[in-house]
Amino acid sequence: MAEEIINRVAQSKLKVLDLEDYYAAGERSQIDISQWLLEGIVLVESRFRESLKSTDFSVYQGHFVAIYCSTDAIIPQWAWMLVQSQLKDIAALTVYGNLEQLETALYRSSIEQLDLSDFQDHPVIVKGCSNKPVPVAAYAMITERLQSVAKSIMYGEACSAVPVYKRKKS
Repeated sequence: MAEEIINRVAQSKLKVLDLEDYYAAGERSQIDISQWLLEGIVLVESRFRESLKSTDFSVYQGHFVAIYCSTDAIIPQWAWMLVQSQLKDIAALTVYGNLEQLETALYRSSIEQLDLSDFQDHPVIVKGCSNKPVPVAAYAMITERLQSVAKSIMYGEACSAVPVYKRKKS
């Protein structure tokens, strides 16, 4: 007679949090403002403003947009503000930076709104592998949030979790 296989992980109080579940669905886009600079490095205000006016920003409708400059140009603060103003009521979210910084901003919003009551006084594993881009910063953010409620935090999978945090016994 074969012994029954018991899934002890399923029977434990262990909770799994997969950051991929909080990936914001939507198109990601980048805008490199060097395209509007003279020779890609010099910002001429009148030319810059005219370039923005003649650009069809509607192609970013509903997108999450990262605005950056791929050259070593010195960009005044107001230039970033002008680009942002063109995306108002068009883009779902606009950030200054690259795509990783965009993902970080999206995850920050999701993690800040996350109801952690299901994780209260439970050991939690933050799943490590994902098919979607989860920035490293998101793991730090979720750890910070979970430390106030979780009994312990681990990273990885139930079969090979790395301990990250354990609440001190009172």
